Formats: sequence, structure tokens, C-alpha cells
Amino acid sequence: MDLVYLDYNCFQRGFDDPGQVRIQMEALACQEIFMMAERNEVKLAWSFMHQDKTLLCPFPARKCEALRLATLCNVRVGPREEISQLARSFQENSRLSAKDAIHLACAVEIKADYFLTCDDKLIKQAKKLNLAPVLMNPVDYIRQEKS
Repeated sequence: MDLVYLDYNCFQRGFDDPGQVRIQMEALACQEIFMMAERNEVKLAWSFMHQDKTLLCPFPARKCEALRLATLCNVRVGPREEISQLARSFQENSRLSAKDAIHLACAVEIKADYFLTCDDKLIKQAKKLNLAPVLMNPVDYIRQEKS
């Protein structure tokens, strides 16, 4: 069973502009991934960064939905010095933001099979680091799993 670390944007994609086809596809892919977790076909991770971003979210509906989806995540990642050090090294070797570097470090620390994000720039920058989790868009993950 795949261990998947979802970037925070995957938890929020259903709230983004449905007028864009790409966003519709990504929202459906993320929804399918959450349904796969409900059926125990995939393991999802929830980290302290997910929790912080959720608690800081000013939109009650988004916050409630993220917390509901968090219940589907059976792997929890707390703050650890190893994650902080790894994130700093990612920032030094790429153009990742601090938050993106921490999310990626969490995925590496738990030995996730996949790191999924809707952020093309993050995928491009993170691939330069040659990390163990496969980095991809949720739509590509669903295409791979369902083919």
C-alpha cells in the first residue's frame, strides 16, 4: 500500500476556482485519493505543517474540511530536529520556500512513496534534489494507479 504525503494544496483544491479545467481535474483527483484512503487502498500522512496551516486558515469552511480530511490520515508527523535540518538542506540546495521544504522533509522522514502537489514549481524544484518520494501532480498519480 502506498504511503502518500499530500501537499497542503491538495486538502484545499476543492475550494479553488472551478472555472479552470486544470483545477477541476486536480480537485477530482484529490477527492479520489481521499476516497482511496477511506477504502484503505492508500495511506495518507498529516504533519504538524498541515495542522499549523489549517489552524491559521481564516476561512471556516476550508478549515473544517481540512480537519475532516485529516481524520483519513493514519500517519502523523510531529516536529523533529531531523526534519528541520533536512528542510534547511533542501533550501540551501534548491529554491524551495521554508514551508515547502518542511513539507518535503516530512515526506522524506516518513519514507513516503509519493509526494503529491498541485504546484508545478515545487515539483520542478524538488526533483532537482533527487529524493526518494516520487514527486507528481495528483492527476498523474490517479492516472498511474487506475491504468
